[in-house]
Amino acid sequence: MINTDQLVAFTQKLVRQPSFAGEEQEVIRLVVAEMERLGFDRVWVDEYGNAVGVIQGAQAGPTLLFDAHVDTVGIAPGVPWTHDPFGAEIENGAIYGRGTADMKGALAAMVYAAAGLDRSRLAGRVVISASVMEEVFEGGALKAVMDAVLPDYVVIGEATDLKLNRGGRGRAEIHLETIGRPSHSSAPHQGVNAVLEMMKVIRAIEDLHLPVDPLVGPAIMALTDIISEPYPGYSVIPSLCKVTYDRRLIPGETPEAVIRQVAELPGLEGVRLNVRLAEGEHRAYTGAVVRGTKFFPAWKFAEDEPFVQMARRGLQAAGLAAEFGAYQFCTNAAYSAGIAGVPTIGFGPASEAQAHVVDERLEIDSLVAAARGYRGIIEAVLGR
Repeated sequence: MINTDQLVAFTQKLVRQPSFAGEEQEVIRLVVAEMERLGFDRVWVDEYGNAVGVIQGAQAGPTLLFDAHVDTVGIAPGVPWTHDPFGAEIENGAIYGRGTADMKGALAAMVYAAAGLDRSRLAGRVVISASVMEEVFEGGALKAVMDAVLPDYVVIGEATDLKLNRGGRGRAEIHLETIGRPSHSSAPHQGVNAVLEMMKVIRAIEDLHLPVDPLVGPAIMALTDIISEPYPGYSVIPSLCKVTYDRRLIPGETPEAVIRQVAELPGLEGVRLNVRLAEGEHRAYTGAVVRGTKFFPAWKFAEDEPFVQMARRGLQAAGLAAEFGAYQFCTNAAYSAGIAGVPTIGFGPASEAQAHVVDERLEIDSLVAAARGYRGIIEAVLGR
């Protein structure tokens, strides 16, 4: 049986420790200590600062990796919280605080689901990954864990409202740049205003018909920032305008196709437009650097994929409905499934709507059910 009182207390302990991206070291220490206390067979921290714990079955078999990131977004100014963001207060059956739903509750549930397993009845091993820097570079740090343990199957614990997600959107960060020609603002006709050129591009993008996937929904192109140069533009027509778009991806989309879709927009003859994918570089608290192109693929698996079916049987055996769903946001599965191609599902407590919000919360009943579901997945995949 899973000790629910200890599970709740551990979740509260994790939430009370702030762990913004790149600053996760203290919460990682808590995870390592709890895994060791609960008798994991091996626990270590890798070069990026991910905490990894292993429960080894008595017989040989596949490796089942559970992943939950420990980094969180910050506390944005504006609307005040009615609960201390790091208080982990319990009210009306829910734990309140930054990271409860996204996604320290899922991590605690994974740790407690794996702890206390009867190793004599396991063929294979369970690996729990408390990964870092997901909020800034999805899958970047998880890659190191997967390279080390070579999983056969992956469970992502991001919020699914206890559904079984068999797919999810990806994301890309696209940088656009229009190039004009400067002139004095008293004679704008002598120059080419890069902002007005960019407005043509933006209007064309607004009219763009993006693809739709029946499982994960529509692709999205959202403008997130715009700036002109020189800035401030004292008496000068801007010669450069830069825009960033957040492009939400559906399965099957490639970097080349996404860039070409914008670069070849109709009606922009004469506009000097550069389009490229952003490059990211983020330093972990250990000093290691995650870097790469900001294109994180979407992914999905068929209902009859063997791992999807095994997971579903495990959830049903745990008394859960195991309805199918898909992530609308991007997760570490962009690497495990989208790049590495390892059979992956998503299953976690809370709903996507609780991520990054004021008064983020996690229902305790959902937390306990998630732990029960993780245990059911383990038994369905590795049980003998």
